[in-house]
Amino acid sequence: MPSGTAGSAGLAPGSVVAGLRIEERIGAGGMATVFRAYHDRLRRRVALKVLDAALASDSDFQRRFILESRAAAAVEDPPLIPVYDAGAADGVLYISMRYVPGGDLRSLVAQEGPLPAATVADFVGQIASALDAAHRAGLVHRDVKPANMLVDKGLAGVPGHIYLSDFGLSKPSLESFQLTATGQLLGTLDYIAPEQVTKVHVDGRLDQYALACAAFELLTGVPPFGMRKGMALVRAHLTELPPPVTARRANLSPMADVVLSRALAKDPDARYQTCREFAIELSAALKAVVTRASPPGAPAESLTTAKTRPAHPLPAHPRPVPPRPVQPLLMPPVPALPVATRHAPPTRRIGTGPDQPGPANVAGSASDASTQAGAGDPAPSVYDEPTQLGPGVRPDGATGG
Repeated sequence: MPSGTAGSAGLAPGSVVAGLRIEERIGAGGMATVFRAYHDRLRRRVALKVLDAALASDSDFQRRFILESRAAAAVEDPPLIPVYDAGAADGVLYISMRYVPGGDLRSLVAQEGPLPAATVADFVGQIASALDAAHRAGLVHRDVKPANMLVDKGLAGVPGHIYLSDFGLSKPSLESFQLTATGQLLGTLDYIAPEQVTKVHVDGRLDQYALACAAFELLTGVPPFGMRKGMALVRAHLTELPPPVTARRANLSPMADVVLSRALAKDPDARYQTCREFAIELSAALKAVVTRASPPGAPAESLTTAKTRPAHPLPAHPRPVPPRPVQPLLMPPVPALPVATRHAPPTRRIGTGPDQPGPANVAGSASDASTQAGAGDPAPSVYDEPTQLGPGVRPDGATGG
């Protein structure tokens, strides 16, 4: 067990702390151990966080922790995790809160990598609402980070509601402990605001800076200055500009760089006035569609297609293909109509008298036509309408048997 959890060294399943029966240890950090416990009076499972003995022995920290934890419990906002109790009992300093089985966002990013931009915008908006509610109540969190954002997964197992936890765990007495302890809380330094180091007057904009660091990590998988450790990390927060988020996730709009740069400003006066204002601007920037140079006919890449982009994309400027020569359309020659070698069947003549010709008259008419056509007569056209001959009559006028 880590040395930072000496206050919980004697706790095991079945142990009772302030009426809470411990069932299982579910997590541990540099300053506390978290258990799943059962509240006999409320008849519900809770998360019981037992603080490190070094913190519990600091009377000033213990007093401030209890007061601010109870003040946080009085703030009603959906993203703020409900706090049931906080105090010192049975030799330990503890806080009990709602049990959220889905884990935290830091673990989610470690398992799945950077989150979709729309999901990050939703989560940041929820946390910003919780922080602004706490700020209106006169509270400053001072330890906003993905590990303190608990995921409540829905029935389908998809992360939905986010809770912000650990109000009361990062107050002024903890800041001095953080900078003097040998590496116990270096992870928190990834999100620490410059004014938190210089000990100047702090307000809710300190939490905005940490929330921007957390958003950067949710989008890229690492905090803004994640490659540095210890005092080098502290100096980076004090003096260095944050890297552009688009340098690590190229499918984001450049507006995301602008929004995060303002929230990560060294001067608190240069940041947004509220966390909610920052969240709204970030959401708009993350929804912007980025159009990239693509081969002809290929769809433009946007936020929704970036995660499916192949490892070796097509070149932005493909080699031009020369057009094929157009061949003229050749029509086959139209054959000449053959010259008739004999007279076409005569045109049927219709009598005008009361006696209409029957089959015999039709045969006679055809015979007369053939005798009238002499050598000097023009050849009948093949377009003349042929006569429908009667039965037994041939085109030459003769009758058949």
